[in-house]
Amino acid sequence: MASARVVHFEYMTKDPDTLQKFFEDTFGWTTEKWGGPFDYRLVTAGNEDGGDGIGGGIMPAGQAPFDAPVCNTFGVGDIDAMMKKVEANGGKMLTPKSAIPGMGWFCYAQTPDGMPFGMMEPDDNAK
Repeated sequence: MASARVVHFEYMTKDPDTLQKFFEDTFGWTTEKWGGPFDYRLVTAGNEDGGDGIGGGIMPAGQAPFDAPVCNTFGVGDIDAMMKKVEANGGKMLTPKSAIPGMGWFCYAQTPDGMPFGMMEPDDNAK
């Protein structure tokens, strides 16, 4: 099995508008509001085709099920199996698996010492 790699990052902030402007003006990142049920700004860091960077997000602090300023998401091939491995190795699941329609399956977890992270299994048919 290939090792999981970081495929997405998230910044949680008290002021999403200011952080969005800072990253756009400082690093040339592009952002757009997500059309989902909560405040979330999709970030493109690097080339538009994704060749030199990864995508990310900016959201208000307190919206995630943990208190941390940054969270990385790992791409996985089988999210159900990885959720079991997280718990078997001393980690904790923070959310159940949920669908991001048309993109895949997602959940938040934490390491044994409390560091939050996400896991994402791509699946165009997720609903």
